[in-house]
Amino acid sequence: MEGDDENGVLIEEDYYTFFNIPRDVSYRSATNEEINSAYRRNSRMYHPDKHVDPDRKKEAEILFNKTKKAYEVLSNPHQRAIYDSLGTRGLETEGWEVVQRTKTPQEIREEYERLARERDERKLQQRTNPKGSVTVNVNATDLFSRYKDDFDYDESENLHFPTIEVSGLSITQSIEAPLTLRNTMTMSGQLSTQNGTGTGCVDVSVRRLLSDKGWMELGFGAGNGPTFTFKGFRTLTKRTFSNVATILQFTPHGIRPDLVTTLATQLDKHTVGYLTWRGGIHSSMSTTIVRDTATSHAAFAIQFGIPHSFFSLSYTHKLQEMEMKLRGSVKAGTFGAIMEYGAEKKVSQHSWLAASVAVGIPSGVTLKIKLNRANQTYTFPVRLSDEIMPSSVFYATVTPVIIWAVVKKLIVDPIVHEQKERDKVKQRELNKARMAEKKREAESAVQLMRATFARVRSDEEAKRGLVIIKALYGRPVNITDVSRRGSGSAGSNADPEYMDEVIDVMIALQCLVKDSKLVLHEASKVCTNCKDSC
Repeated sequence: MEGDDENGVLIEEDYYTFFNIPRDVSYRSATNEEINSAYRRNSRMYHPDKHVDPDRKKEAEILFNKTKKAYEVLSNPHQRAIYDSLGTRGLETEGWEVVQRTKTPQEIREEYERLARERDERKLQQRTNPKGSVTVNVNATDLFSRYKDDFDYDESENLHFPTIEVSGLSITQSIEAPLTLRNTMTMSGQLSTQNGTGTGCVDVSVRRLLSDKGWMELGFGAGNGPTFTFKGFRTLTKRTFSNVATILQFTPHGIRPDLVTTLATQLDKHTVGYLTWRGGIHSSMSTTIVRDTATSHAAFAIQFGIPHSFFSLSYTHKLQEMEMKLRGSVKAGTFGAIMEYGAEKKVSQHSWLAASVAVGIPSGVTLKIKLNRANQTYTFPVRLSDEIMPSSVFYATVTPVIIWAVVKKLIVDPIVHEQKERDKVKQRELNKARMAEKKREAESAVQLMRATFARVRSDEEAKRGLVIIKALYGRPVNITDVSRRGSGSAGSNADPEYMDEVIDVMIALQCLVKDSKLVLHEASKVCTNCKDSC
């Protein structure tokens, strides 16, 4: 039996045990001939046409379908390799038709995990529409202000409470609505306010998939004047693609055109280069190189344009075992310079929490906290000082670490532990139900085997072969041991925890006898009182 109820592992079907053939172990695995022979044996016993009673016929249909399913999996080398590595859950995963049949068990497991993640992401995408983000700007510069107020104040007032205010708020939401297989409509909106001044806009766009190499998108927006957009994407070669975006914004002062064109090419397996040109009121030319591997992500960019030119370098180290990312970046140009460092941690299956510190001239010190939950992003930039001050840098670095440690200990860990316990309880209940179902299935199988049992036993008796008189499955309990563990006597006072269930499997074993031989592939079976040794 596969699965461990105590560890919360789901009990799955064991096709090898059902067919009584050897699993892939050190000495050998079942051959095609053994699989075909087991399939024929079970088909003869469980074929619905061999049973007249309606209840028996219904039970036979269940076991006959299980026989066909087991044969379908074990007779197919590709499905059998997946089943051996992952069990029945691997066979239920979408996308296996694209997996190469020559993959090793480890590669099959990695492919299963990838396909399972993609399936979960697709389900999550459906549950979390609409997409969106919320940004709350917080001004906390009064915490580290070097200067006192210039105006006079009451000398009796000895305490000064710093002022922390929300200086800005921005909310964006979008919904994608498929129109046809090739057309998708996107509706989005944005509301923002900064220092008491608010703006907003609404955009509607339709994207059409032209082919597997390209698409085009037309959009209309209203807010700060009507806006028309056109976007396009095209794959040029196997390693190169390009996109273009044109924006026309109608304002009281005239039309503001904007054009952005990007050409990208894959430099090697992990590296992509981008060349971007932007024309309009703000014109620029930039080059970006991005390298992404399983353990790191690095990007370098340089831009020349109006009003700003700059270069930037960023690096992210991925700690996969800890489910954490460490980030660092430097950016300098005509606007000044800024350095940013931080970390990102996975806090649940679909949630990431990130904190970073930005130190720059003339921007000062800012603490950024970001929470990604599925396709929703919540960002909290907290401005600590307008100048670079050691105290603000220190507290911006240390405070998130301390807060996270406290929150994890008092809130996150108890919630995760409680969730795991609930999952274990559900798993145990499900396994209990499955075990009861398997027990009923086994009892039905014994009843369906009686005709085969009578025939096999008659043949063995006629040729003085192997006739099984009694066969038990399970571990017999030593009465003396039970007496010692319990209250001193076996019987009603014995502790049920130590009483192992023993099942009569004489009929099932006699049906497995072939040419006066019985071959079993499970060491936990106990046979007694046979006329010949098993």
